[in-house]
Amino acid sequence: MEPTAYTIDEFCGAHRISRAHYFNLKKIGLGPREMRAGARVIISCEAAADWRREREVSDLR
Repeated sequence: MEPTAYTIDEFCGAHRISRAHYFNLKKIGLGPREMRAGARVIISCEAAADWRREREVSDLR
């Protein structure tokens, strides 16, 4: 069963990045969109997919 949302730790694990790298990306405005539920931060699968798409590099040669 595919997740419908990720915690920060789950997102980092699924995308093979460290928490430090996640927070560095967030600080410079390159992190995924986040949802807040009280103090909890959730990243939807749609936001994760958009984030991956934005990171893809096209070879336009």
